[in-house]
Amino acid sequence: MPSKLHMAPLALAALLAIDVNTANAAEQVVRIGVSGPLSGANAFAGKDNENGVRLAIEELNAQKIQVGGNTLRFELQSEDDQGDPKQGVNVAQKFADAKVKFVLGPYNSGVAIPASRVYNDNGILMSTVGTNPKITASGYPTVFRIVASDTQVGGSVAAYAAKELKVKNVGVIDDRTAFGQGIAMEFKRQAQANGIKVAGHEYTTDKATDFAAILTALKAKRVDAVFFGGYAPQAAPMARQMKALGLNVPLLGGDTLCSPEMAKLGGPAVGENVRCAQAGAIVAKQPGGPAFINAYKARFKRDPDVYAPSFYDQTKFIAQAMKSANSVDAAKVGAAMHSISYQGVVGTYGYDPKGNLKKTAVTVYTFKNGALTPLASY
Repeated sequence: MPSKLHMAPLALAALLAIDVNTANAAEQVVRIGVSGPLSGANAFAGKDNENGVRLAIEELNAQKIQVGGNTLRFELQSEDDQGDPKQGVNVAQKFADAKVKFVLGPYNSGVAIPASRVYNDNGILMSTVGTNPKITASGYPTVFRIVASDTQVGGSVAAYAAKELKVKNVGVIDDRTAFGQGIAMEFKRQAQANGIKVAGHEYTTDKATDFAAILTALKAKRVDAVFFGGYAPQAAPMARQMKALGLNVPLLGGDTLCSPEMAKLGGPAVGENVRCAQAGAIVAKQPGGPAFINAYKARFKRDPDVYAPSFYDQTKFIAQAMKSANSVDAAKVGAAMHSISYQGVVGTYGYDPKGNLKKTAVTVYTFKNGALTPLASY
């Protein structure tokens, strides 16, 4: 007969085995997909978005959230959609095949519009920063826009241009992407409503680097501001070329110009001449803002860019909705997100039936000594 001394370790080992098996049985893995440009000119934004989700997931896993009697463990699956509509649809199908039910992204409106159908058809909850109004026009129940739309941002820039800058004659340029064209048209419409004359509307692409011809054409029309619907990798050289041509007027734009990448790429040509509008309140001045910024910098050794806070907030909101619905079923989580609200670092999230934010502030910024500086909120 074995002694008590020999039994104790055996009994302890058996108990440990039971505890481990129980823990494994009670753990439920929830995969969170991220779709964004991880290559190409906008890779800085795609990586920033991914970082926002990653930070949220790491914090959620530390909390050991209980849903339906299970402990949730979130896993990140990030895919490069290259900012390309066709590739974005391929990524959406890849997530569907992998049974991923929650996706943060796409970043680009032109990618989000066709991808949203794939996500909807496969019962996947999609949360995008794409601002084109068409994204939510279909009314898919699990498609959410986590920032202001072109209508809101374009309107705020137009109001700021009219009231604060006293712009009378504006030139408009867009890069023909769904985002660029969408926000340019909204700005143009609302600028005219504010009594601003649109002297000319020029076109470029999201791959262009030389804007001399279109800027010269606008200079000849004596514009007192230029609005650009497009992304930072084009806006920064555009600011440099405006300066070189002696077109010393404000360069206006949406949230994509409110990126540290603007100052990095544009150097001294990007300063108080650039005015951009970004959804949400000023993160650093929000109750949870400084803690988020510090946590991001500690984890990734850099400052967050435009959308990391929004991606972080939405990931946390999804987790809250899972607790509220006591389910990880995407349809039930989406329904919960339509009925509850969440206080994030950017502001309060609450969605209308089409998946648009019910209320969001829009802040106009400029650059001072290479740093984004707020000017006014609408």
